[in-house]
Amino acid sequence: MPKGGRRRRRGNPETEREAKKKKKKKTTARSLAEDRGLMFAAFENEKAQPRPKLDRAHDDDVAESSLEESSYPPSPLLHRPYIPDELADRPDIRAAFKHAKAQYQADLACRFAFTLDRSSSLSCLSHEQHLHHIREPAKDAVLFAANSIITLSSYLDDEPLNRCCGLWIQQDYKNNTAVVLTSAHLIRAKDPDQWMDEWTGEYHRDAEVIVHLLDDTTAVASLLYLQEHYEFALYEVVVNKPVQLSTFNDNVHSGQDVFRLGRDESLDLRITHGRVEYMIPVPYERCHYMYFSNNEHILRDDGGPIIDLEGKVVGMVNNQINETFLPSSILHKCLDSWRKLKCIPRPHLGMTFTSIKLLDPIGIERMRRKHNIESGLIVEEVSKESNAEKLGIRKGDIIERFNGEYISSTIELEKMLLDIGNDHFEQAKRLNAEIDVQIQIFRATKLCRRTRNLIVIISDCGEDIIEGKHLFF
Repeated sequence: MPKGGRRRRRGNPETEREAKKKKKKKTTARSLAEDRGLMFAAFENEKAQPRPKLDRAHDDDVAESSLEESSYPPSPLLHRPYIPDELADRPDIRAAFKHAKAQYQADLACRFAFTLDRSSSLSCLSHEQHLHHIREPAKDAVLFAANSIITLSSYLDDEPLNRCCGLWIQQDYKNNTAVVLTSAHLIRAKDPDQWMDEWTGEYHRDAEVIVHLLDDTTAVASLLYLQEHYEFALYEVVVNKPVQLSTFNDNVHSGQDVFRLGRDESLDLRITHGRVEYMIPVPYERCHYMYFSNNEHILRDDGGPIIDLEGKVVGMVNNQINETFLPSSILHKCLDSWRKLKCIPRPHLGMTFTSIKLLDPIGIERMRRKHNIESGLIVEEVSKESNAEKLGIRKGDIIERFNGEYISSTIELEKMLLDIGNDHFEQAKRLNAEIDVQIQIFRATKLCRRTRNLIVIISDCGEDIIEGKHLFF
């Protein structure tokens, strides 16, 4: 009989083997990450990580501070100095008073700058009455996200080019480096006001980029990767201490309370309240962006985060003509591809779209009633001489299915395209290859459905739509 009178139960061999495999795989993956000394930004659907606590003073720092304080003379005065009337005529008293007053004012100015100046740095969380019901969770959310937000400056031939915010997304402890996610606008060739009319697709990849760290030091950053279609860049920086990596949330919805965060030239936080909004994109805007609705309409904080009330990043600011941001669900897939493949392959469809659900309910109900169309993407533009144009797809047609799946938003489409590009590259190991995708089209002129195979190109570059024009003689 086994020890202690216990009978050993024999489990299912297949189940036990599977459990051992999973445990071994999980342990191996964790060991590899530890061996490489890499830490990555957390996404909501990854393993939950405890919230990092705000930095506290360590015992060594406290002891050092105590020693420093003991070496300095005590504060000159606790109260404002004055001269009694009977001593006001004495020159030596007046000289001592002048000296004491100067010391007192200098000491007060130092204290005022540190904690007593409460009017020069006010955000929307202090002066906007309609935010009082979310002030406490919003304050905690902002402070939770703040340490992962830095700023970057770019220079071309020693002349300032642009300034953007950035987010820490990866740290390599073995090599003392960290990776910053920022907007590609940091190295765009034109001023933002001119992008709409004169944008040529030019980036200054060789621009000098400086990272402004939160301890008021700077470091030179080197470009790791530029993604032109989603318009973000990854920079590597040498760091000698841990950085706080951002925490992302893939879930965001229209009408949600969010905050846009950035930093000014003094590295103080900029906090702007707004709501997530779905809008029909205007020309020159990527159709997969979401919108930050705010009354100020100030295009700034490019590269900074849009955070929810838990301090998690739901998108990265990437202002175009309107206040837009790239949702974290797309960033998640992009960063996964970059880590695995060192590129972000994506099929180029040669079209831009608007979701049917962005239309007024009257129009949506009419489509459903007359044509049995519940959801889909309306074709806004078809690139000149593209395979889509050759296939007969025109502006106003509706794409109802993509590779057999119903599609209802441009964000869903982008995630599908990234999955297709990722799967193809893992197998073929090359870009600029042609593959077939199946689409179900509802023709706007013939009012009928057709299923067609569309030839697309897998590319890591930005997709440009060429406007077609017909010349009459």
